Order: sequence, then C-alpha cells, then structure tokens
Amino acid sequence: MARPFHLSWFLQGSSIQSWNQPWTGNIVDDWMYPRFFIELLQQLERAKFDYILLEDASYIGQAYNNSREFYLKHGYSCPRQEPSIVATLMAAATSKIGIVPTLATFTHHPYLVARVIGTLDQVSGGRIGWNVVTGSSDFAQMNFGREGHPPHDVRYEMAEEFIDCVTQLWDSWQPGAIVNDTETPMLIDHTKVRQIDFEGKYYKSRGPLNSGPCPQGRPVIAQAGGSAAGKAFAAKHADTIVASVRGVPAMKAYREDVTARLKANGRDPDSCKLFFLVCPIIGGTEEEALREKARQTEESNDMITARLAGLSKITNIDFSKQPLDKLVDQTLTTNGHVQMLEEFLAFSKGKTLRAAILDYNAGGEALDLVGTPEQVATLMADAMATSGGDGFLFTPPNTNRRTVAEITDGLVPVLQKRGLVRRAYNHDHLRDTLLEF
Repeated sequence: MARPFHLSWFLQGSSIQSWNQPWTGNIVDDWMYPRFFIELLQQLERAKFDYILLEDASYIGQAYNNSREFYLKHGYSCPRQEPSIVATLMAAATSKIGIVPTLATFTHHPYLVARVIGTLDQVSGGRIGWNVVTGSSDFAQMNFGREGHPPHDVRYEMAEEFIDCVTQLWDSWQPGAIVNDTETPMLIDHTKVRQIDFEGKYYKSRGPLNSGPCPQGRPVIAQAGGSAAGKAFAAKHADTIVASVRGVPAMKAYREDVTARLKANGRDPDSCKLFFLVCPIIGGTEEEALREKARQTEESNDMITARLAGLSKITNIDFSKQPLDKLVDQTLTTNGHVQMLEEFLAFSKGKTLRAAILDYNAGGEALDLVGTPEQVATLMADAMATSGGDGFLFTPPNTNRRTVAEITDGLVPVLQKRGLVRRAYNHDHLRDTLLEF
C-alpha cells in the first residue's frame, strides 16, 4: 500500500478575494466578518485536512504603474484583515484542524509574536502554527515608518535572530511550571519560569513570557522561502515547508535538497513535512474539467494587466514599464521575492513579455491536475510516490464554495478510499497530526 500523504490549504488574499466569482453568494455584504473563511475551514476539517495557512501582507499593492488603482478596483488582496484575529475566530469554530497564520518578522517584535502565537496555541488546544515570513515589499516597510526593506539575505539574518528570541521565550516556561497546589498554596513554581535576557544584533527581550506555556511546547513553524537563504532557514527551523516548484523532477530534486539540508542540521528528515502547491481543476468528466481549464485560460488571456499587476506586486518590479512585444529583460533584479523573479526569468527566456505572462502561472503549482476526482487522485499518488514529498497544499485561484466542495466532497473521498489520506484525526495537537505519518 502506498504511504499516505498530508493535505493542507493555502488561503490567499482577503475574505472577499472572490467577490466577483460565482458560487460565493453575497460575501461583500458581510465582508467584515470572515464567515466564508470559517465555513471553508469547517469543510476542510470535515475532510480531515492537516492545516490551513493564512497568507498575509500589510500593504495595498502599488508596484504596477506606481498606482493603487488596479489593486483597489479589483479587490486584489484588499481589504485584508489581521490573520491572527481571523485565526482566533477559526479556532473557536473548529476542534481538530491546524491553523497557521502569517506574522512577518518586520511587523512585530519577537515578544509580541511569541505571546500572540502562544496564546492562540492555548485557546485552540494546541492547533496553531506560525508561518514565518521576512517580507518583500518596501511599501509594507513604509507603513511601519521605515524607508524600505533591508537586503534579502540580511532579512534572513535578522529572521534567524528573531526566531531564536521567540523560541527562547516559549521555552521560558519549563514543563511542570504550573503546579496548582491549593494546599501549599502554589499556582506557579517560580523556579521553572526563567528570564531569558536575550540580546542580539537586531533584537532584545528580557522575558519571561507572561502568557504561560504552550500546549505544544513550541507551536509549529511553517516556512515557504525558496531562495538559498530561505531554504537554509527552513532546514534549521521549520516543521513544515511549502514548496513552489513545477513538475515531478523538480519536486524530487526539492525533496532531496531539503533532506540533505535537514541532515546537515542534525535533524531527522521525517520531522519536517514538505508540501507542494497544487491547484486541481476537477470535473464530473474529463471533458468537463478540460472545458473549465480552457475557460480559465481564455479568461486569463483577457487579463494580461491582471497578471502583470500580480507579478509586479510579488517582485516589486513595475512591469507596466516593460514592452509587451519585446523579449523579457533577463537582467531584471529585485530585493523583493527573489525566487519568483528567478523562476519567471527562467521560464520567459526567448519569449516576449506578452507570450510569457500568458503562459506563466505565478501560483507555482507543482502538477497539472485536470480531470475527474479519480484521475486527479491517481496523478497525485504517482507524483508523491516518485518525489518522496509529504503532502499537497491546495491553492485555487478562485476559492469559492464550488471549488472547495469539488476537493472536499469530490477528490478527498477518492483519496481516502485508496488509503492515501487520513479518514480521522488521531491527535489533538497540530505537531502530532503532522508527525503521524
């Protein structure tokens, strides 16, 4: 029997990201309360997903044509609410599935991250992770009173120090610190709560954390950096890694690279779960799925501006200034999302910008999954068996009630019937759920 794999969901954008898509209802009328997100998570829990990852960015896009017009007009990741607050509502509405909000190392002090994530772990009963990002947009930095981002590799140097401080704060409460002895009386043994006196090049914190111990000891750490610095950081700290690569050979190569890096850090490769991004298109028949793919492609062909604006936002490069019908400039550089730019430049060699942006999928899906639930399940199983990965992270471009149901009620039951994914939760904590297989 094939080894089972894990499932998770990448939630992009705001609660009204799909405001003009079918099968979403009148979500704009109630956008301030993330009801749609909560319903989504409840469906994922019913399908026994490991976790949902809440993406975030703390700015409104402006990279394309140096204007916010496109991003605001089309509701492109805006309005976007604070993910840790949304995570709290999600935790209250579920009982088993993991919830992994994004908190950037430049938007919070380590003490605040340790306290927020630690508190979320407590109120969720040990189901929380932290998606660590270093940021990529100068606009975001400006919102916090800075001129712009530090250089890419310096950001990861700062992140190393940041996470060291956070984990020391989580560890400031030793096991058994809460005694709860009414006879003595003693609630907390002061000898098991320590002051950390952390002082680094970039961050300082006295400690100890005042919110108390986390159910998991340390909440789960997630990381998605694809650059050399990002991979090195993930191999040292992450419990789950998200990979944006294309094709089974690239999946296998990424798995081998991660395994080697984990071993070099003295870690068991099975202690860190590798998820590959996928975006299946599912139909009742293969023909139906192919028609839907054709429809999405045709729709995308009419959205050159949308794709260029999206790539501009990710890379911090204004692609409105690049000629559409000339070869893509291979000398472009960025202090933003390095991996995405490198991937796009490699893909676009010998192509005009128009041709490249129409063919390029910035979502970075590992596989072309189009077909019936049975066909897609077979493709996923074969790819996982060949690549040696641990699971898939779903990232549909149009997250609506229909696309969610196609996965949770169409695809997942087929995977469960074949013994490829779990049928039940056997653990209360996210870390244990990830380490189950």
